[in-house]
Amino acid sequence: MRLKITPCGHLPTEIKLHQVSALLEVHFDDGSIFEMPAEYLRVYTQSAEAVGHGPGQETLQIGKEDVTITDVRPVGNYAIALTFSDGHDSGIYSWDLLYKLGSEFPLLWSQYLETLKAAGISRKSSLQH
Repeated sequence: MRLKITPCGHLPTEIKLHQVSALLEVHFDDGSIFEMPAEYLRVYTQSAEAVGHGPGQETLQIGKEDVTITDVRPVGNYAIALTFSDGHDSGIYSWDLLYKLGSEFPLLWSQYLETLKAAGISRKSSLQH
């Protein structure tokens, strides 16, 4: 699901991976703290595998309910790369993308669920967040 990402002007001050709960916790310099489930981050990857190379080439990410984050790697001074338990490791999450995903979680998650419903796809479990 391709997102329009605008500069937020905020930098992370701390990033914590909670492996048991499969959450990525990101603290930003404006005091914001976001806890984002691995499934959410996986379905909103902005990698070419998911969003294609242009409008209309998006691939709906399904069956990611049990995915976890197995590795977090820095990418320069502007992003992190996440490796997921399903083998996906090509998504780069810039600070602006992480801030957008964190601050717009309720809206983006409900849009994803509606997209699944419209496609006739049901999730096997409910995201508890």
